[in-house]
Amino acid sequence: MSASGPAIELNGITPFQQMVASCSGALLTSLFVTPLDVVKIRLQAQSSPFRKGKCFVYCNGLMDHICVCENGNTKAWYKAPGQFKGTLDAFVKIIRNEGLKSLWSGLPPTLVMAVPATVIYFTCYDQLCAFLKRSLGSSADKAPLLAGALARVGSATVISPLELVRTKMQSQKLSYRELHVCVQSSVAKDGWLALWKGLGPTLLRDVPFSAMYWYNYEQGKKWLCEKYGTREPTFMITFTSGAVSGSIAAVATLPFDVVKTRRQIELGELEVLNISPKKSTSTFHIMGRIITENGMSGLFAGFLPRLIKVAPACAVMISTYEIGKSFFRKLNADRELQKSSEHNFTSK
Repeated sequence: MSASGPAIELNGITPFQQMVASCSGALLTSLFVTPLDVVKIRLQAQSSPFRKGKCFVYCNGLMDHICVCENGNTKAWYKAPGQFKGTLDAFVKIIRNEGLKSLWSGLPPTLVMAVPATVIYFTCYDQLCAFLKRSLGSSADKAPLLAGALARVGSATVISPLELVRTKMQSQKLSYRELHVCVQSSVAKDGWLALWKGLGPTLLRDVPFSAMYWYNYEQGKKWLCEKYGTREPTFMITFTSGAVSGSIAAVATLPFDVVKTRRQIELGELEVLNISPKKSTSTFHIMGRIITENGMSGLFAGFLPRLIKVAPACAVMISTYEIGKSFFRKLNADRELQKSSEHNFTSK
């Protein structure tokens, strides 16, 4: 057996190959989903122009990012003029007047964190799931549930401080030296946990989402493979399973998404003004405020837009990832077969 054998045996591919497959999926997902969010933001800016210091959520299909409106920057992509009558009209006019690449405005800076976060998340999930399936024995079908939750905790914990640093840099126009001083003062004032401000609401939304998503995805994929009599899932099986499981998880965690978005925007705008929050920013206090202001229906605001965004993002990401893994599995199997043939030939 080759030296790389034990690493390959885990899932048929090496961890590095899993990283490459997830990176490819992340890039393709962001290219596919970002135009939907860019158009949504342009329509929002048209109906309610963004003022200085106003924060909005930018989603590239992989992560939500807080963006801060810059003072005096009339050339910012979200301030570009345009009279749009709806989503389709906005797509057509943006392409016609500003060029096709305008549909991916603001994307490159967000990929710096979104792609590594996705790579960590998917690679950790696969490694954990394989380990848990061996360890849980008769309860192995529960492995995706636990692996999905743990992988999301890990990736969110790693990325959360970086997202906070990115928001500070954007809102306060800090150099790297000034940023270092700013982070030091935050840690001195509030302790190291200051770097993970906002992690709680993120985990409340993302951990249940991830656990439900992976469990339903693996079960759906298994059921469809049995239904169509195939050992290896096809593109349509993974795409359908990803879309359905993503939709279920998105609907189930919608109240926490509404709270997280509200909290992100409030904290982002306070960060710009460099003031401490007067109201409680805990998840359940914000949830209570939303119910008081808008009733229970306020917790399910944005149901359709979230579904339209999450379902295709999950479908594209997982199907691309599975195609990448399938490619590497076949590549590794061919290499092992070739080595075995060469060994048998030389031993004769």
